[in-house]
Amino acid sequence: MTTCNLADKTCEPCAGGIAPFDAATARDRVAQLTDWTLSDDATQITRRFAFKGFAKAVEMANLAAWLGNKQGHHPDIAFGWGYCAVTFTTHEAGGLTENDLIC
Repeated sequence: MTTCNLADKTCEPCAGGIAPFDAATARDRVAQLTDWTLSDDATQITRRFAFKGFAKAVEMANLAAWLGNKQGHHPDIAFGWGYCAVTFTTHEAGGLTENDLIC
C-alpha cells in the first residue's frame, strides 16, 4: 500500500459525484490515523479530545471550526466541560472521503 503524508494535503472542493469509501477501505484508512474512531456504519470519523476544564474545550472547538472553515470542509463539533469531539464526514458523498482524513 502506498502511504502519503495527509498533513501535506489540502481539502479539494466537493461538488458532488465523489464516491465515498466502501467500509473496508474506510477501516483500512482510519486505522492509519492516531486516536480517530470510525463510526459503526463507516461513514464518519470522530476524535474526542480531553481537557481540564471548559475554556480549553471551547478553544479546541473554535480551532476546529477555524481550520474547517479555512479548508472549506466543516466538521460537526460537540464540546462541554473537559472534552471536545470533532466529527468529519463528506455530506455530498454520503460518507467518508479522503477530505475527511486530510482535515
